[in-house]
Amino acid sequence: MVKKRLVATLIIKNGIVVQSIGFKKYLPIGSPIIAVEFLNNWGIDEIIILDIDATPQKLPLKLELYKELSKKSFVPISIGGGIKKIQDIQSLIHHGADKICISSEAIHKPNFIQEAVNIFGSQCIIVCLNIKKDAQENYKLCLGKDPLEMDPFDFALQIQELGAGEILINNIDKDGDKEGYDISLMQKFASLLSIPVIALGGVGRPEHFDELLISSEVSALAAANFFHFFEHSVTITKSYLEKNQVDRIRLDSHFNYKDSNHDESQRLLKKEDEILSNMLFEFHEKELI
Repeated sequence: MVKKRLVATLIIKNGIVVQSIGFKKYLPIGSPIIAVEFLNNWGIDEIIILDIDATPQKLPLKLELYKELSKKSFVPISIGGGIKKIQDIQSLIHHGADKICISSEAIHKPNFIQEAVNIFGSQCIIVCLNIKKDAQENYKLCLGKDPLEMDPFDFALQIQELGAGEILINNIDKDGDKEGYDISLMQKFASLLSIPVIALGGVGRPEHFDELLISSEVSALAAANFFHFFEHSVTITKSYLEKNQVDRIRLDSHFNYKDSNHDESQRLLKKEDEILSNMLFEFHEKELI
C-alpha cells in the first residue's frame, strides 16, 4: 500500500507566509524560510509554496527566495503562482523546485499542461483547482475565487488526459474554517481520477486528517493554517494518526510516535517516567540523509 503524504501549504503574500481565511482575509505568520526549516525538522513529507500575489499583480517569480527555501528543505518543494510560460518552469526548477503547481494558466490555456508535461514529465506538474459551491450548492471551478461556468469534475478529467501528474483540490468554502475537509468533495475527485489527488482546505485538528483517511482514497492530505499555530504540529499530527492509521501514513524515522498521549487540544503530553527512564538506554544510530 502506498503511504499517504502529509503536505504543508505555505501561502505567500507580500513575501511572507500568511493565514488565509476564505480567500478574503490574510493574517501575517512570518518568514517562509523559518517556516520551511521548522516543517522539515518536524517531519513533514512535502511542502507546497503558493504565491497568491504573483498572478493577479503580474509580479516576477521570487527566484532568489525559492532558491533559499530549497536549500533549507530535505523534502520535495512544489512552487505555484505567476507561472505563464515554459521558461518560468525552467527557472523554478533551476532554483530548486521539485514540482510546479499551475492554476490560472491551466484554465486559460489547458494545452500548456500538455506542453509542460512533454518537456518536464508528468511527475513534475501539479494542477491546482480552486473549488467552491454556488447558491444552489453546486460545485464550481474558480479562477482565483471567481466562479466559472465550467464543471470542475469534467475539467479535472481533461487535465488528467493532458498528462498532469497530480491535482490539488483547494476548497475555497473550507479555507480557514477549521471545521474539517469537505470529505464528499475530496472522495468524488479521488474516485473519479486515476492520478493522485491532494486535498486542501478546512483542517483545524488532527482528527480531520483521520476522518479523510478513513473516508476517501486521496493520496495526500494538505493543510496551511493548521501547521503554523503550535510547535511540533506535524510530529503531533503523525503521533495522533499512528494510533489509528499506522499502515497508511508515512512516519518520519527521526521520531518515535509510540506511547504518546495527548491532551484535549491534541498537544503531546509528557511520557510516563518509566518510559523516559528506559529511553536513556536506547541507542539510535545516526541517520544519513
